[in-house]
Amino acid sequence: MLADIDRSSTSNGASRPYANGNANPRPPASGATNGTHKTSALNGSSKTRQPSTYFGHNREEVTRLLIQALSDMGYHSAAESVAHESGFELESPTVTAFRNAILEGDWNEAETLLFGAATPGDRVSEGGNELVLADGADRNLMRFWIRQQKFLELLEQRETGRALTVLRTELTPLYQDTQKLHFLSSLLMCQKAEDLKSKAEWDGVYGESRHILLSQLSKCIAPSVMLPEHRLGILLRQVKASQIGNCLWHTSAVSPSLYSDHVCDQRLFPTETVIELDEHDDQVWQVVFSHDGTKLASCGKGKQVIIWEVPSFKPIHFLGDHDHGVGNVAWSWDDSMLVTCCWDRHARLWDVNTGACLMKLERFQEPVTSCVWAIDNQSFVTGALDKHHSLVQWNLRGEKIYDWISTHRVEDLAASPDGRWLVASDAGNHIYVYNLMNRELEYQMDLQVRLTSITISQNSRHLLVNHNNGVAQLIDLVLREPVQSYAGFTSGQWMIRSSFGGANESFVISGSEGKCLPGSSLESRLIKPTDGSINIWHKASAHLVEKLSGHIPGCNAVSWSPTDPCLFASCGDDGKIKMYVPPFH
Repeated sequence: MLADIDRSSTSNGASRPYANGNANPRPPASGATNGTHKTSALNGSSKTRQPSTYFGHNREEVTRLLIQALSDMGYHSAAESVAHESGFELESPTVTAFRNAILEGDWNEAETLLFGAATPGDRVSEGGNELVLADGADRNLMRFWIRQQKFLELLEQRETGRALTVLRTELTPLYQDTQKLHFLSSLLMCQKAEDLKSKAEWDGVYGESRHILLSQLSKCIAPSVMLPEHRLGILLRQVKASQIGNCLWHTSAVSPSLYSDHVCDQRLFPTETVIELDEHDDQVWQVVFSHDGTKLASCGKGKQVIIWEVPSFKPIHFLGDHDHGVGNVAWSWDDSMLVTCCWDRHARLWDVNTGACLMKLERFQEPVTSCVWAIDNQSFVTGALDKHHSLVQWNLRGEKIYDWISTHRVEDLAASPDGRWLVASDAGNHIYVYNLMNRELEYQMDLQVRLTSITISQNSRHLLVNHNNGVAQLIDLVLREPVQSYAGFTSGQWMIRSSFGGANESFVISGSEGKCLPGSSLESRLIKPTDGSINIWHKASAHLVEKLSGHIPGCNAVSWSPTDPCLFASCGDDGKIKMYVPPFH
């Protein structure tokens, strides 16, 4: 894998006259510099001088963003017209030359321009190099990226001797990461271009590799000199995200309009029970929607798992063959299979379409508590209270792929949708964060309080951790620190599952344990329960937006439909599953 190059970057190089990445942009008018206003006269008459600001914004910046956006959308003539009328150009000739050098593979020219680039605070002389590096940019690292592309292209062309020279005389003196250099050396052994591309995760000179390189390099150039890609579109996206983040009752899955400020009607928020499902004959411990939202799986103390059709909520399959209660179920990412984790110390794999049991794993020494799937649907990871085999990866034939041989028990597991993170919570205060791709432990955290459940957001950035002190905590997996907390539910001895939900995962939702007041009789608690409620918080602000009547005596889990922001399910010790919709559904 090629480190240091961000492959997720948007391609910086679509064919357009102005947007960052064009191989042959229209040359700017003579004397125009990046963002410098051109003097202009029409038959001896001067243009009307425009105000320097537009609603408090710098007019030059707004104009250049418009030029870039018009080019992005394909309105090239309009972009040229705005540039001509305003007198502002998107970029200087030097920036255009640098871009062309990268996209055309003129590596000597690219390095010459980069060598002459100014650093922040330097004064650019008249007629000199107008390329300016961003704060903190590493010129040598940028040169390394350019030479790495040069090296790979030579290998693709089977010019192994020249590639070896570049590696020895150009790359090695610039970079002291021995592991990276060894990886690049190993690419010399690739016999075919396809092998090179696969091993390096690089798509070749005729793919997007040069555009990706330019995109990465552009992040090291001052944004006032080389506009970040699609800047106006990104700003508009941030405006929408801010308005959604401030909407306390966000229920719309449709992107907000730019024509008006966004606000959702509180009456469309799911607060009413539309149906109660009572097919279970004992406590229900978990409910989980399938990823496509067309099914719901439920499990509990009653030794069977039920798969329901959504939205009819009719049972499709009753998965028996369990000798004890089932505490956890896990859908494969394509929703074709389901793993059930049972207190009889077995995990079972089921075919969702037929309801047939495909496999029963070997017996653990302690109960199997949790399961998550690998992103390719070809394997899954089980967590167990068994200290010797608490974290194990299995293929679909029931064969062990990997055993972490960890010393901690696993009470709950969570995997990120991007396939990167595997997080385990023990039966105490700790979480263990693994890289699922290389199976290495990246870090662990002591949260100083007993944990009950964990789940990861759809953007793979945040971990939601339930504590037994009635607080759910949001942890940034990248920054490795808590960023928000949600209080107000009851938790203590039993596992209470919280989750994200709603449109854009704008909410955190949790059940609650039953709470016994000193001196209160069982009869009075059944008439007026002290908890077992459903609590919904606004994720960004942690404001408690709803506290709904749930299950008596306790609400064990909640699951919000991933496809319908106005539907969620709950389950509890009363053996029921409740479906919630807006009052005016």
